[in-house]
Amino acid sequence: MDWRSEALEQLDFYWEHWRPRLDGLTDAEYFWEPVADCWSLRPAGGGFRMDFAFETPEPPPFTTIAWRLAHIAGHVFHLRANSHFGDGSYRMDNEDHPGTAAAALAYLDEQHHAWRDGLGAMDAEAWARPVGPAEGPYAERSYLTLVLHLNRELCHHGGEVALLRDLYAHQQPGR
Repeated sequence: MDWRSEALEQLDFYWEHWRPRLDGLTDAEYFWEPVADCWSLRPAGGGFRMDFAFETPEPPPFTTIAWRLAHIAGHVFHLRANSHFGDGSYRMDNEDHPGTAAAALAYLDEQHHAWRDGLGAMDAEAWARPVGPAEGPYAERSYLTLVLHLNRELCHHGGEVALLRDLYAHQQPGR
């Protein structure tokens, strides 16, 4: 079994079907807060910062498309591409996030490509190695395990984004 190819095919298949659903995303949708007290991106220091707490409140806050795309692009792809294939400088607590839907999609595409290109350059032996201390609880686990986890993250949060787009479209007058 070629687990490397299987994991990459899963990532590619999902991406190729999910990413086109984001085309045409508007700023209004991006920042739409369908319920009170949503976590989103907020203007701060000349950029946008993510509402976040390392001790997540219970129940967890509802999050906007902006928050979810920042999580996918930043925490899922950028953090990992940077720590495994870059200079390791990315920090979740000091990241400015895109303040428009168009910029968010460009950032998402850029970080997906960095992660996917890094993975694609790894040979089969590298996929069996432990990922190391940059991944905390995954430190002793294989790259395959990390990729499967991040594929789940993309599918999980990607589905949420798609659902929010559907809800936004159907709550508009005249629909």
